[in-house]
Amino acid sequence: MDDVDQSLIAALRRDGRASLSDLAHTLGLARATVRARLERLQAAGEVVGFTVLTRGDVSALPVRALMMIAIEGRGAEKTMARLAGIPAVQAVHSTNGRWDLIAEIGTATLPELDEVMFRVREIDGVVTSETNLLLSTRRAGTRKSG
Repeated sequence: MDDVDQSLIAALRRDGRASLSDLAHTLGLARATVRARLERLQAAGEVVGFTVLTRGDVSALPVRALMMIAIEGRGAEKTMARLAGIPAVQAVHSTNGRWDLIAEIGTATLPELDEVMFRVREIDGVVTSETNLLLSTRRAGTRKSG
């Protein structure tokens, strides 16, 4: 993937519904070049789909947080499975560094978030955690609160 491909992907992240003509104009390329590159990125599996973010996606769970989790031993798979079973946990990521896992959490209220955090800390193997509230999210050059 070269710089042009990276620029194309960045433009699509800003506006996944942009027309080929608009993308071509933004990138200073021919429309046929943009179409060919996009088709190649899709065929190679670099671009696996397009998504839509609705107002409901942002406001349905206004309290969002990232919970960094340290686990003891080699229980990452078991802990990830337990986390995935909690409805408020939207995604679980394995990582390196100080934290072993990061859980994305979404709830309707702060007391619900507190309850989820308590449940996570009760999972066997979880030794410590740190939770940060997400105050705003920037997507495609816009500012979304929630």
